Amino acid sequence: MMGATGNGEQARGEPASAEAADAFETLDRLTSSRYSCRGFLPRSVPRLDIERILLLAQRTASWCNAQPWQVVITCGEETERFRRRLLEGAAGSAEPDFAWPREYRDVYLQRRRECGFALYRSVGVTRDDREGRARQERENFRLFGAPHVAIVTSPEALGVYGAIDCGAYVSNFMLAASGLGIACIAQASLASRANLVREHLGLPPDRLIVCGISFGYEDPQHPANRFRTVRAEPRDAVTWLGEPDAD
Repeated sequence: MMGATGNGEQARGEPASAEAADAFETLDRLTSSRYSCRGFLPRSVPRLDIERILLLAQRTASWCNAQPWQVVITCGEETERFRRRLLEGAAGSAEPDFAWPREYRDVYLQRRRECGFALYRSVGVTRDDREGRARQERENFRLFGAPHVAIVTSPEALGVYGAIDCGAYVSNFMLAASGLGIACIAQASLASRANLVREHLGLPPDRLIVCGISFGYEDPQHPANRFRTVRAEPRDAVTWLGEPDAD
């Protein structure tokens, strides 16, 4: 019996082909090993590797194939100029283009706290160390020392749906980078200074700042890179209606 139906779909009940199984295992390794890097080496990423990441990320699915993302990537002295400008504006008030969550409740608040406490423990900041917490928060605007940052924007007219598509792009960007041994962290904190970012990068007012992605090579000795977050089980996020096939 053939391994797939005429339209390219796997026939019901048949095992995945070796090629499909290998592809799944590769994706499993990438999603399992990827983490948010908060300490980078100063070494730049070769342009060819950045272009390979961008090529893969550009294949991201989007509503009506709109592909709303537009990305600005900094390198070398441009990263340093942007870093300095962000640090100058770090003390300002948040002005995101997309409203922050109104409130974290229940399990979402619990997960947020667990992530924050684990980070602070890894860098030796206690709960009552306000200066230490402020210092670590400031690392966001230092881009954690990364040699590059990608600023992801979406057109104002597409609203939240453009931002959703950009979120999928960010995920694929980071997985592609991980496949090349390049570390990343997606940063909503950079979107909190949307007007500053737009002004510095010369972006028009109708390009909304979704987030930044700081990237480069991880510093394996940095204490912030020694902790990992955990994920809930699928049963905690999925509701089944009806019974799927057992095979």
